[in-house]
Amino acid sequence: MNIGKVLSRAWEIIWKHKVLWIFGILASCGQGGGGGGGGNTGFRFSEDELNVPPQVERFFFGLERFFQQVEVWQIVAFVVILMLIFLALWFIMLALSTIGRLGLIQGTAQVESRVEKLNFTELFNEGKPFFWRVLGLNVLVGLAIFILVMALVLPAVGITALTFDVGLFCLIPLICLLIPVSWGITILLEQVNIAIVLEDLNIISGIQRGWEVFKENLVNILVMGLILGIGGGIVGVIIALPLFFLVFPAVFGGILGSVTDSTAPIGSGLAVAGLCFVVYLPILIVLGGILRAYIQSAWTLTYMKLTQIPQDESEGPKPISLTTE
Repeated sequence: MNIGKVLSRAWEIIWKHKVLWIFGILASCGQGGGGGGGGNTGFRFSEDELNVPPQVERFFFGLERFFQQVEVWQIVAFVVILMLIFLALWFIMLALSTIGRLGLIQGTAQVESRVEKLNFTELFNEGKPFFWRVLGLNVLVGLAIFILVMALVLPAVGITALTFDVGLFCLIPLICLLIPVSWGITILLEQVNIAIVLEDLNIISGIQRGWEVFKENLVNILVMGLILGIGGGIVGVIIALPLFFLVFPAVFGGILGSVTDSTAPIGSGLAVAGLCFVVYLPILIVLGGILRAYIQSAWTLTYMKLTQIPQDESEGPKPISLTTE
């Protein structure tokens, strides 16, 4: 397979048919995520050592009094409601991502079938028959991966908590192993999703077909995965790089506020940083959508090339014009 031609053709498709950018934006929904936490360090400091401003001290004192007055069942109810809201938002984002993925796969395939112009409504309607299959596949795989990771990580974390350095030493190889495994599963899922859409398969048949394509074309697929993964990651960092500079107004305002002993510069710095973020956010979304559209289009073309899916049904079976010369 001529990977260079596949990559250049993917760019030609998304640049000519900019409606795919919209589907790329949708497909970007729900990608990534994170969380964090903190804990008590166990140390105690006096007010003089910390030099806490009175406003901050009153805030934490009021927060402490608030939690003292709240009943346990109220805290539990609040946590449950937050979890339900999180799950609802997660499902909505996953649904939008599925719509975007379907539009990109079908749009790329239609262009290769000599369709001159793509229509958003038509692509949206044509993706409906595959929506629940693709959505169900990704939900089931996501849950399976979550359960597997928890089954591996939780015991390792428990051992680390009991044995300290020994457990941590054992946890590092596990983390290193999970990285390539998760990467391989992601690439395999790309083949399964495309198989379901382009060959009109159910979930089980799609998994079997995707695995077959993945296994029989392992080198080509892994090379394409490396190119799109590393290249897409670098472009993604460049796109997000301006967000790093948004912290400078806030930091400058904080430094100026500490020097002048005033909160006005801090508020001004945060306001400027927030305004810059709001201005750049649409640009970030559009550029991220274009990147996602390109990656999905390249994967679709790769699948079509490897499986010899015909270009134009009216002219009979014929592989796409991306053969190795």
